[in-house]
Amino acid sequence: MIKAGIVGGTGYTGVELLRLLAGHSGVELTAITSRGDAGKPVADMFPSLRGFVGLNFSDPKDAPLGDCDVVFFATPNGIAMQQAGELLEAGVKVIDLAADFRIKDVALWEKWYGMSHASPGLVAEAVYGLPEINREKIRGARLVANPGCYPTATQLGFLPLVESGCVDLDHLIADAKSGVSGAGRKAEIGILFSEASDNFKAYGVPGHRHLPEIRQGLARAAGRDVGLTFVPHLTPMIRGIHSTLYARITREEDFQALFEQRYANESFVDVLPPNSHPETRSVRAANTCRIAIHRPQGGDTLVVLSVIDNLVKGAAGQAVQNMNLMFDLDECSGLSQVPVLP
Repeated sequence: MIKAGIVGGTGYTGVELLRLLAGHSGVELTAITSRGDAGKPVADMFPSLRGFVGLNFSDPKDAPLGDCDVVFFATPNGIAMQQAGELLEAGVKVIDLAADFRIKDVALWEKWYGMSHASPGLVAEAVYGLPEINREKIRGARLVANPGCYPTATQLGFLPLVESGCVDLDHLIADAKSGVSGAGRKAEIGILFSEASDNFKAYGVPGHRHLPEIRQGLARAAGRDVGLTFVPHLTPMIRGIHSTLYARITREEDFQALFEQRYANESFVDVLPPNSHPETRSVRAANTCRIAIHRPQGGDTLVVLSVIDNLVKGAAGQAVQNMNLMFDLDECSGLSQVPVLP
C-alpha cells in the first residue's frame, strides 16, 4: 500500500483528493494537515467522507509526513517550495497541486506570482504533470508539478494542432470559463453567492498567472514560442471549465482524425464525434477531458471545445493519475468514477 499524506486538506482540492484517495485500493491515507483545524476529525468538516476517512487533521509540524511514500501539497502558492526539499531528502515523492514548480523560468515565475522562489534548484528537476505529454518522465519523477486547471483544458485542446504545425502558432486564442470553486475555498467578495450567482464576467484580461504556464507547454509542443491570447471568465456554477479555442488553419488536414489519432490511447481524453458540443456537466466529478472540433462555415478558423472538471482533471484527479504513474500502478486506478448528472 502507498502511504499518502496531504498538506492542506481543508480546501476544495484537498477534499477532492481525500474523496479519490479514500476510494483507491492501493493507497493508505496516513496524514492530513491543517494548522487551524488540527485535532478535528476530517469527517466532521466534510460529512461526505464519514465512513471513508477516519483521520483527524494534524498540525504540519507534528504530522508523520516523512513516513509517507508520497505527499500532495493542496496548498496556496508558495508553501510547497518551502517544504518539498526536506521531504525529498527523506525519500518521499512530492506532487504539488499549486504553481510553485510549474514554470521553468524562475524569474518569470517570480514576476507572475509576486514572491521570491524558495527552492529554485528544484524547479529544473520538477516534471510537469500533464500525462498526455510527459507520461514517461512522470514515471521516473520524485517531484511533479501538477498543472493548473485552465492550462490542462487549454493545452489538451490545442496540442494536436500545435504538434502537427497545421495552424498559425502566432495567433492562438483561448476563451475560457471556470466555475467558482476554481477560486478556492475562501471568503472573498467576488465569489460570494450573491456576487457570483446570476452573473458572468471576464477577469485577468491584462494577464493571468496561467498564461505563462500555457505558453510554456504549447511552446514545448511546437518547438518554438507561440503567441496566445488567453481570457478567463467566471461563471455562476460550482465545478467545470469550458475552453473555447481558436486557431487559423495554415495547412489542410483531416482535423477530426488528427485529434482522434492523437488521443486514441488516452484513457482520460474523449474526442467526440463531429458536430458535438461538450458540456461541463458531462465530466462533473470525473477525471475526463472531452473535446470537439468545429470549422464554422468551412472557413479558415478551427474552433476547439474542451471541457474538464476543474477539481478533478484540473487538479486532484490529475494528481492521482500522476501518483499512479510514479508508483507504476495502473494509470486509471482510483479514477474510474462515472460523471455525475444532473
